[in-house]
Amino acid sequence: MTAQGRRDTQQDAPRRKDDVKREQRSGVPVRRPGVQSGYDLWASSYDTTANPTVYLDRLHTLRALDAQPGEKVLDAGCGTGAHVVALRRQGVASVGVDFSRGMLGVAKQVDASVPLLVGDLHRPLPFADAVFDAVVCSLVSEHLEQLHVFFAEARRVLVSGGRFVFTAFHPELVGAGVEANFTRDAVEYRLGAEPHGVDDFMREMQLAGFGGIQVENVVGDEALVEALPAAKKYLGKSCLVLLTAKAP
Repeated sequence: MTAQGRRDTQQDAPRRKDDVKREQRSGVPVRRPGVQSGYDLWASSYDTTANPTVYLDRLHTLRALDAQPGEKVLDAGCGTGAHVVALRRQGVASVGVDFSRGMLGVAKQVDASVPLLVGDLHRPLPFADAVFDAVVCSLVSEHLEQLHVFFAEARRVLVSGGRFVFTAFHPELVGAGVEANFTRDAVEYRLGAEPHGVDDFMREMQLAGFGGIQVENVVGDEALVEALPAAKKYLGKSCLVLLTAKAP
C-alpha cells in the first residue's frame, strides 16, 4: 500500500504555509522527504500506526477482490505486504510490487516466501501481457501523478475477464487537506496527496480499456471508532473509495 510515482530529490520538498502553521500549533517540526524516502522511513512503524483508511482498506479490499485459490494476483504498491501475504495464505499465487525497499523489507520479514519485486507504478510493470487473473492496488492513488500510465499497465497484465480492484484515499479527505503522514523521532513527516477525483479514476480506467466499473464509498462507522478511538472525527465521513472493474 505504498504510494509511488513522485520522484524524490536529495533535499526535502518545499515547505508549505500550512506546514508552518502546523508547527506553530504543535511545536513539532514538519518535513516533506519525498514519497519514496518517506515510506522507507515509515516502514518499520507503518503497520502499528493508527490509520483509519488503512484499517478500512484491509477490511474491504480483499472482500471486493474475492480471489480464489490457484488464481494469480498482482498487488501493485504492496507496501508491507498485508494483502499479498493474506492472499498467499489463502492459496492464491500472489506477487507484490513496490518501490520502497523499506516496505518490502518488512513484508519479507512477515513471509519470506512471497515473491516481491521493486518497481515504480509510473513505469512499465515487469511482467508479460495477460498473466494475472486479478490486480489489486490499495491506497496508492494519492501519489500517482499519471493515472493513465498505471491503469494501462494494469489492463495489459490482466487476462481477458480479469478483475481490477483499486482503493483510494477518499477525494473529500484530500480536499480537506488530509494526507499520508507519520511521526518519527519527534518529527512529523508529510507525504503529499494528488487531488484526483472519483471521476478522474473512472475516466482513466475507461480510457485504459476497463469495463463494468463499480464505485463503493466507504464511510467511517462505529466499528472503525471502536477499533481506532482516535478516528471518531471520521464517523459518518467518506474515508475510502473502492473501485472494481474488469478487463474485456
